[in-house]
Amino acid sequence: MKKISLILIEDNRLLRDGICAMLKKERDITVAAAFDDTDFVIDKVKELKPNIVLLDLGLANQDSIELVKLLKEKYPDVKVIVMDLIPIQEDILQFVEAGVSGFILKDATIAEFTGTIRSVVNGEKILPPTMAGSLFSQIVDYGVKELTPTELVQSVRMTKRESEIVELISVGLANKEIAFKLNLSIYTVKSHVHNILEKMALNTRVQIAIHANSPDGFASKKQKA
Repeated sequence: MKKISLILIEDNRLLRDGICAMLKKERDITVAAAFDDTDFVIDKVKELKPNIVLLDLGLANQDSIELVKLLKEKYPDVKVIVMDLIPIQEDILQFVEAGVSGFILKDATIAEFTGTIRSVVNGEKILPPTMAGSLFSQIVDYGVKELTPTELVQSVRMTKRESEIVELISVGLANKEIAFKLNLSIYTVKSHVHNILEKMALNTRVQIAIHANSPDGFASKKQKA
């Protein structure tokens, strides 16, 4: 069985650890390294020689689409798969034009997630279908089991900048207007919005999970019934 080697670049620690944990169960897939976007440098690809670079669409500290272009320019044989939670058509088209070979929604099932990786390695181009699976949920479930409640809350807490952007969105400002008001680039604002959407989804599930496992939560009530 030929092993598939991949590098994961994801700035959300909970998702990064969960994806790594799940992929370790696959006999033919090896995670050569997993990076926060602040830790990743392009030369790591030459050092680790992956078949696949698995990349978050909305990195906080790097422009994901420029990173894709640089990867394809320096390492054209390495396939790039982009992950996102709620992609828009414009982003999909831009990333395909930049050279992305596959696109995975973060709510894909594990079978869809790993199937995309294997298909891309075999030369196929995979665009994001409409999926309503449970990979995103299972990653959060993994985090709930492995981390303490305090660590979980910290992992999904909004930063000061994210809170500012939420307030501006709530009064009807568009991304371009937010970028102008906060003196940020439009891609930085899009990245923050992407992370806010993920954190809101994570926060909802984390709070439910914490409550369900607390002394006064659903699980204990069910046991008492």
